[in-house]
Amino acid sequence: MAHPKRHTITAALPYANGPLHLGHLAGVYISSDIYARFLRSNGEDVAFICASDEHGAAITLRAKKEGVSPKDIIDTYHKTNKEVFEKLGVSFDIYDRTSESHHHETAQELFLQLEKKGAFVKKESKQYFDEEFNQFLADRYITGQCPKCDYDGAYGDQCEKCGSALSPTELINPISTLSKKIPVLKKTSHWYLPLDRHEKWLKDWMEKGIYNGKQIHDPKDWKNQVIGQCMSWINAGLLPRAITRDLDWGVKVPLKDGEGKVLYVWFDAPIGYISATKKWASENNKNWEDYWKSNDTNLVHFLAKDNIVFHTIIFPAILSELGDYILPTNVPANEFLNLEGQKLSTSRNWAVWGKDFIADFPGQEDVLRYVLSSIAPENKDSDFSWKDFQARNNNELGAIFGNFVNRTLVLTQKYYNGIVPKKKELETIDKEVLKSIAEAPNKIEAAIRSFRFRDAQAEAMKLARVGNKYLADTEPWKEIKTNPERVKTILNISLQITATLAVIFEPFMPQKAAALAKMLNLNLPKWTEAGSHSLIPSNHTINKPEILFTKIEDAQIDAQIEKLKKTTQNTSKFPPMKDEITFEDFTKLDIRVGTITAAEKVKKADKLLKLTVDTGIDTRTVVSGIAEHYNAEDVVGQKVSILLNLASRKIRGVESQGMILMAENQEGDLAFVSPTKDIETGNTIR
Repeated sequence: MAHPKRHTITAALPYANGPLHLGHLAGVYISSDIYARFLRSNGEDVAFICASDEHGAAITLRAKKEGVSPKDIIDTYHKTNKEVFEKLGVSFDIYDRTSESHHHETAQELFLQLEKKGAFVKKESKQYFDEEFNQFLADRYITGQCPKCDYDGAYGDQCEKCGSALSPTELINPISTLSKKIPVLKKTSHWYLPLDRHEKWLKDWMEKGIYNGKQIHDPKDWKNQVIGQCMSWINAGLLPRAITRDLDWGVKVPLKDGEGKVLYVWFDAPIGYISATKKWASENNKNWEDYWKSNDTNLVHFLAKDNIVFHTIIFPAILSELGDYILPTNVPANEFLNLEGQKLSTSRNWAVWGKDFIADFPGQEDVLRYVLSSIAPENKDSDFSWKDFQARNNNELGAIFGNFVNRTLVLTQKYYNGIVPKKKELETIDKEVLKSIAEAPNKIEAAIRSFRFRDAQAEAMKLARVGNKYLADTEPWKEIKTNPERVKTILNISLQITATLAVIFEPFMPQKAAALAKMLNLNLPKWTEAGSHSLIPSNHTINKPEILFTKIEDAQIDAQIEKLKKTTQNTSKFPPMKDEITFEDFTKLDIRVGTITAAEKVKKADKLLKLTVDTGIDTRTVVSGIAEHYNAEDVVGQKVSILLNLASRKIRGVESQGMILMAENQEGDLAFVSPTKDIETGNTIR
C-alpha cells in the first residue's frame, strides 16, 4: 500500500498519578518519537499528539492517601513528566492535559453526539457503595480475594498477580479502600457502549483490514500479539461496557439525569487525542479535521500491550459510531520492559525513574534513547540492566561511532586545517563504502515504516561500523607519508559517512545528531538528502571536534545498582508491607486458636473447602481456598488460627463465618499458621 503523506501519531497518555520510568519510555515514547522524527525529516506532515491522563479513581485514591486534592496530584506529575519528555527530546507537537476545559468540552460534545445517535444503552445495575463515605465505589476503590488465583489484594477491575480482568462483584470478601469496611450493593444506572453491535465489522477490520468496504490496512503489517489479543476478545463475544461512573472527579455527564456521574476514564482519555489535536491545530493555523477525518491521513497509536483492547476495539467502536472519523492503520503495541531480570514494580520501587536518570547522567539522554531502542520490547518482553547500558555506551557508541567520528574530524583538522578535501580517483574499497552510504537510508526507512525500530537503529549503526572499518583498513595516518593524495579521498568519504550518520541517527539520538552537525558546521540535512555522496561539499570548513560520547565508569554503574539494592522492598523476594495501621486497629482483630472438626469440598469449586471449626466459644463454618493444597480428610483435627470477628459472607452459597489464617510462599503453596506448643482451643492470638 502507498504511504500517505499526512500522519496523526498518538502516544498513550501517561497517567498523571506518578513519574515516568524506563518501562514507559521503552514501551511507548521513544519508538513513537523515532517514527515522528523520521517522517518529519522525510518532509511528511505530522501531528504527534500526547497529553497527561488526569482523571480516574487512581488519582483520587492517591490524593486521599496523601491528604491533597486531585489537582495537586495531576499538577505535580504533569510538570514532572513533561520535563522528562523535553529532556529526552520527545518531540510532541502538543503535550496537553485532559483536565483542561477544552478537553471536557470535546468529550461532552462527542458524548452527546453519540447519545443522539442512539450509540448507548442505559442500564440499571447494582454496584458497591460505601455507606460510611456515602458514595459508590469505582473499581479501584475495592479490593478483595481474586476468584481465579486467591490473591488477597486484587482490585475490582483486575488482579495484578494473575492478570485476570475482573468485575467488583467477582471479588471474594470485598473491602472498600476508603472506609476499610465491607461495601453494600446498591442500585445505580449508567450509560453503556454495546460493543456486541460492533463485533462483525471489528472482526473484518482486524482480520482483513477492511472497513466500510474499503481496504484501509494490511493485517500482515500488524504485530501478531496485537491481532491475537484483539481477536481473543472478539471471539469470546463482546459485551456492553459502562462508559460512566459515579464519581466527582472527571468529565461530567452533560445530561439532566447524569448528576453525580462522570465519563469513565477509558472513554474520555482517547478522546484526549482529538481535543489535543484541536488545540494544536487552532494554534498552528491547521484544520484539525484533516488529521482525524481525511482518508489521506495515516492514524497510528503507540502504546504498551495493556492498552491494546482500548485502541483496537473500544476507541475504534466510538470512532465508527461518530461516523466520519478514520480508524487506525496500525497499533504497534510493545510488550513490557523488565529491570535487572525482574518485573518492573512501582509499588516496590523496582524501577529506574526518568527524572533520576536525567539527574544522574546529565547530557547522556541520547545514550538512554539508544539503549532503550536497542532492547525495545517490540515482540516480547525485554530486559534493561545497568551493565548492558554501560557496555552499549562504551563499546558501541564510544568505541565505534564516537571513535570513527573523532578520528575523521581530528585528521581533517590536522592535515587540511579543517577544510574538506576533494575526492580523487576511487578504489574498490571506496566504491563499496559509497554504496553503503547510498543504501543505508533506504534500509532504515523500510524498517521504521514497518515499526521495527530495533532493526532500523541497528542498520544505522552498521554504517558507523563501516566507517570505523574503512579508516582501520585504509590507515590514512600512514598513507599521508607516502600517498597524501590518497588521503584526500579517504577523508572526504569519511566525512560523507559522518554527515550521513548525523541524518540517519537524528530520529534515534536527536541531541547527538545536532551536536555532530554543529561539528561539521552544517544545518542538519533532511532524510530526503541522506545517501548522497556530497552531503558535505569540498572546501567546506568544519568546526573543532568534540567528544561525542563519554565513557561511563564502573563507579557510576555500581552506584545505580547499589541504589536498587538499598530499597528494602527491592531486595526482598516477598510482597511489600501493607499500609501502616495503629495498635487500636490491631486490637479490633479477634484471632483465636481453633480446631477443625470436619471438612468437605464445596460443590463446583475446585479451590474451596467447607470447614467446621471449634473456636472454644462456638462451632462455626468457614469457607477457605485451600482445596488445592490440602485434602478434606487430612485437615480434620488440625489446629489453626482463625479470625473470628470478620463479618460473615456467602461464598458459593455457603455462609462463611470467619477466616483461617494461612502462610503463602512465592510458589503459592499454603500452610496453616498453628501454635508450636499445645495451646487449648479458644485461646487468643495477640
